[in-house]
Amino acid sequence: MGLKTFKPVTPGLRQAVLPDFSEITKEEPEKDLLEPLRKSGGRNNQGRITTRHRGGGHKRMYRRVDFKRYDRLHEPAKVIAIEYDPNRTARLALLEYPDGERRYILWPVGVQVGDTLTAGPDAEVKPGNALPLRLIPIGTLVHNIELHRGKGGQIVRSAGSAAQVMAREERYTLVRLPSGEVRRILGECYATIGQVGNVEHQNVSLGKAGRRRWKGWRPEVRGKAMSPRDHPHGGGEGRNPIGLKGPKTKWGKPALGVKTRRNQKTDRFIVKRRRIGYGAIG
Repeated sequence: MGLKTFKPVTPGLRQAVLPDFSEITKEEPEKDLLEPLRKSGGRNNQGRITTRHRGGGHKRMYRRVDFKRYDRLHEPAKVIAIEYDPNRTARLALLEYPDGERRYILWPVGVQVGDTLTAGPDAEVKPGNALPLRLIPIGTLVHNIELHRGKGGQIVRSAGSAAQVMAREERYTLVRLPSGEVRRILGECYATIGQVGNVEHQNVSLGKAGRRRWKGWRPEVRGKAMSPRDHPHGGGEGRNPIGLKGPKTKWGKPALGVKTRRNQKTDRFIVKRRRIGYGAIG
């Protein structure tokens, strides 16, 4: 994958840095793997906004991705295409099994059209193959990692992300996640070898507000620019500080640097907390 810049013939193109899609080999998606995707506009089943700044955007179809690969263990699958997915930052690899069935998986770095991939305990340790964590050599980069055996990959799925197998403790494997957190994961859980493709996604610059609207993101408004009834930071004449010891959310909860983790049941799986600079610790 590469990035492309443009001649500044318009203000929107002056700052734009966009993907060139050079890795895409098939433009039309596989029809049998598509599902309708209804927009929520950030609202829950009661019609209340639970995710702000969402709405509009281009119409999309959902691509059904195989995050498990359990029912085709030990079966070789040939990579027949690399495709774009509008619902995620990663690209998709289209696999075809000997019986003609086709499935999508996340496209890892280094996997090309024509490669053969497999899943199972006896699979070779190479990008795109899926193995239990207990069989993956220490130091190997992995992605699409399960947290519960049989549930399918849940973490490390975005473009360019990868975790590293660090050590083993009895039934568990220690994995360092992209955030820097080191976590115990059951050795029977599956992970896919390699780094997720589309590595340069982090360098993309949309260039204009309209392109963000196409993606379904609506504008954000600073709390300071609101009235006191709409936000704790609101009110005051002219430019002024927020008048609080620390920033708060729209609902009055402390923000920035305050511990927000409440799931103490899984604390025993965390060996080392994530690095400073990745949000609230704890």
